[in-house]
Amino acid sequence: MNNIYELHRKMLDFKVILAYEGEFNEEITKSVLTMAERNLDSLGDEMSVKKKVFNVMVESLQNIVRHADSTGGKYREAVFLIGMEKDNYVIASGNYMFKKHMAALKFKIDQVNSLDREGLKKQFKEVIKNGKISSKGGAGLGLIDMARKSGNKLEFDFQDIDEDFAFFSFKTSIKRKPKKIASKKGDE
Repeated sequence: MNNIYELHRKMLDFKVILAYEGEFNEEITKSVLTMAERNLDSLGDEMSVKKKVFNVMVESLQNIVRHADSTGGKYREAVFLIGMEKDNYVIASGNYMFKKHMAALKFKIDQVNSLDREGLKKQFKEVIKNGKISSKGGAGLGLIDMARKSGNKLEFDFQDIDEDFAFFSFKTSIKRKPKKIASKKGDE
């Protein structure tokens, strides 16, 4: 029973806005996005920040579904959460993936993280123009877009699970901007 309390404490410390663990599919993704959007609306940040957070959430969830589909159904479970650290929204996810795909994913993320704002913009246009984007994605456009929207480096890690699989952890943060409340004359 102490594990439940410890989990609760960690969630409070992280200021969890929404957490989901389990199987992901398109229907669950839609539900998670709806709940997250509702929770974000209640926090009072500027619309531009909420749009960035929402876009990064969509990309993260699409990546989870894409990787779950690619595991052949063995590991469909994943975790997604949105919370706050200091003055940032944090979007974090974790999912299983084949180890044979780790090097390519690491290369793409490292490449994105090596770019500055202007480099990300240029790379985004280049991928749109020349990228081999399939219905499953794969050209790295989502990673570039998440880095552009967040304005931060993408954080990631791989944890060995067995001979064939690893657990991929991913984190992005976006600076909060609370709405400014108009002051009335004479309140100054």
